[in-house]
Amino acid sequence: MTTQIIEAKKGKITAPMEYIAQKEGIEPEFLRGKIAQGRVVILKNNRRTDVVPTGVGEGLSVKVNANIGTSMERSDLETELDKVKIIEATGADVLMDLSTGNDIDSVRKRIIASTKLPVGTVPMYQAGKEAFDNFHDVGRLSKEKLFSDIEKQCKDGVDFITVHCGVTKFVVEQLEKQGRVTDIVSRGGSMLACRIKATGEENPLYEYYDELLEIAREYDCTLSLGDGLRPGCGSDAGDRAQVAETMILGELVKRARDFGVQAMVEGPGHVPLNKIPSMIETIKVLTDYAPLYVLGPLVTDIAPGYDHITAAIGGTLAAYHGADFLCYVTPAEHLGLPDIKQVREGIIASKIAAHAADVARGNKAAIERDYNMSAARKNLDWEAQREYALDKCVFEKIDSGKPCTMCGKYCSMKIFDEYFAAQS
Repeated sequence: MTTQIIEAKKGKITAPMEYIAQKEGIEPEFLRGKIAQGRVVILKNNRRTDVVPTGVGEGLSVKVNANIGTSMERSDLETELDKVKIIEATGADVLMDLSTGNDIDSVRKRIIASTKLPVGTVPMYQAGKEAFDNFHDVGRLSKEKLFSDIEKQCKDGVDFITVHCGVTKFVVEQLEKQGRVTDIVSRGGSMLACRIKATGEENPLYEYYDELLEIAREYDCTLSLGDGLRPGCGSDAGDRAQVAETMILGELVKRARDFGVQAMVEGPGHVPLNKIPSMIETIKVLTDYAPLYVLGPLVTDIAPGYDHITAAIGGTLAAYHGADFLCYVTPAEHLGLPDIKQVREGIIASKIAAHAADVARGNKAAIERDYNMSAARKNLDWEAQREYALDKCVFEKIDSGKPCTMCGKYCSMKIFDEYFAAQS
């Protein structure tokens, strides 16, 4: 089975490459070259015929991801499907299903069927939850079960998967020797560290990485090499464990490219503003400029309820210095699961960060959009302003009682209030 990177190395320009090049306003041959190098990935599982191919990486606009998913505390599929609608309406490029609630398989299939956006998952969440459900011990998770869940999710059509392959015995030792303020904040990373400590065995995602590559290549599912040791606070940013893991991820990026598998790298996390430029540049060098997917970074730890703002500040600077993909952060970060209103707020904040970085990086389309908005303001052209605005819903009359044409019943604070009243 071929993949986008295999075709690119052969010199072929595929239909997804043509589509993305046209959308980004770049030459198809330029894009093909970046894919062949591994510096751009196309998020599109070959089992999905109706997904909108999305390019992430060097020379492209900065993309935004939004997370959704059930949990044991709140396992309402219909609410998550409503979040999918608002994610599409608000303009996120990609979404991830991080479900850990009931019937994860059914939830994932319904979410994939409900959207044309690329969908990502973290298979370790399902495997770890089921190990805990069955044995009350994540340490008893078998390699066979983990890889079975990975293949099942790829077969379902998942376009990219986060896999914490870099949480190795060596990296966990580095963490223990050094110590941290917030230890491991990655759920997948902590599960694998627990398994390593309980069994004394190596991380199966690292030990059997070639088997993982075979699965990913069959479905052209992009590997998002997860940062299981990402810093959970500013004080831990750039420590020994984080750097040790990043060096391993660089090794795994090369192996993926050689195997014909697309791979990107995930990054921090919580990082003080002054450390962001050097950290992003270091990660890029260590991973041979693989597409970089960052959570935030959050530039301060004292803003619960407003972390979509702290993440937007960090995300702008990170993207300007080379990050390619921003995972949104909602106001509910560090407090609980986001509701629909908070999902929307998180997307808007991340899109502002991505656009600001695109302007600073010289993206012609982003610069032109800002110019057109300025001209529309000068001319008092409200329709044109609405066209160029990131959040078109602000131009709707909140008291009109009419749903916004862009995002239906979710557009205004009044309609949000009505929605939550109906839920309660």
